[in-house]
Amino acid sequence: MKFILYSPRRKKLIQKIKKIKLIVFDFDGVFTNNFVYVFEDGKEAVRCSRAEGLGLKKIKDLGIKVLILSTEKNPVVTRRAEKLEILCIQGCNNKADELINFIRRNSISLEEVAYVGNDINDKPCLEIVALPIIVNDAHPDIRVNAVFQTRARGGEGAVREICDLFEKILLTK
Repeated sequence: MKFILYSPRRKKLIQKIKKIKLIVFDFDGVFTNNFVYVFEDGKEAVRCSRAEGLGLKKIKDLGIKVLILSTEKNPVVTRRAEKLEILCIQGCNNKADELINFIRRNSISLEEVAYVGNDINDKPCLEIVALPIIVNDAHPDIRVNAVFQTRARGGEGAVREICDLFEKILLTK
């Protein structure tokens, strides 16, 4: 994948990525295309890209922690996080407070955090982290908060695109 970034934004982005120790992802609309399948019995299913798993493994191999932070509590999110072997916090009424508590417990500063979101409930987190990232089809009201926007839409390779970007920058001498 080719990344086209222009100076000085490119330089600023590279500097920020090199400091990141934690990437936090919203789930719905980032790992998924923001659609849900609802069955007769009330159970839900979502569609995720399998390519994300390989990307996330690369990020973890680079020593970066990964966390899913989701407003909704849903067994689908739990199962996907377990499969990907990444941490997950769900049922957050205030995502920014949860994020701050998590980084304090893990001795990480906000200057070392990237956050990936897609909707207005992600805005408080996007406003406090060093590297706010949004997916291509993010809600218009949060576009102003982003330092980087993916080319891919949520659920269609956006997570992998971010992982590949980090890998490319962190492995380039």
